[in-house]
Amino acid sequence: MALRPDEFYDHALAASDAEHRLPLARMTGWDISPFEEGGLRVSPLRPPVLPEPARHGEDPSDCDACRERGEGIWFNDNWRLTRIKGVGVPLVLMLHPLDHHDMADLPDELAAELAAELGVLTTHIVRHVQALPHISRAHVYRIGDGGAHLHIWFFARPAGQAQLYGSWLPVWDDLLPEYPADIADADAATVADALTASAGGRRQATAGDEPHD
Repeated sequence: MALRPDEFYDHALAASDAEHRLPLARMTGWDISPFEEGGLRVSPLRPPVLPEPARHGEDPSDCDACRERGEGIWFNDNWRLTRIKGVGVPLVLMLHPLDHHDMADLPDELAAELAAELGVLTTHIVRHVQALPHISRAHVYRIGDGGAHLHIWFFARPAGQAQLYGSWLPVWDDLLPEYPADIADADAATVADALTASAGGRRQATAGDEPHD
């Protein structure tokens, strides 16, 4: 059985200093870290908050992902793919189920269908992102702490940028200047067209595009 919230907090505090600051993570010493260790310090560890605040979209009637189910660059009967704007890496995509589901509350029958499809779509999206010129890797993340509507992240890592390897990539993304939107739009359309060809569905036309069947 996992530690209770108060037990976990006490356990963590035992490793902290008088200000409840934990030592710097080993990750800060990696050569891919976006921060220098000198002058860097950990925020004080705050006590647990229970019950936890509700995530966005716990109530489907107040879910942005449901309200925006017609927006995206690619669709099929169960899923939609969107491009996340204002990012620093070359491309960030997000895959959402059209209906309001989280990973843990999918009924088994639906999970069997959607999980199988999710596996295929994830593989194809990664394949098509990594086929883009000057992209080395597609990172895939499922977190779920911020939104109750299932969403899968795809981050494109630019070729040659060795500091952007691994788990620091989302932090670097937040530090980098915004990537040129016209290039990201074109690459997103390329991925959507390739996904339509390899996995079916349809590419959603955007402003200035001709419709794609």
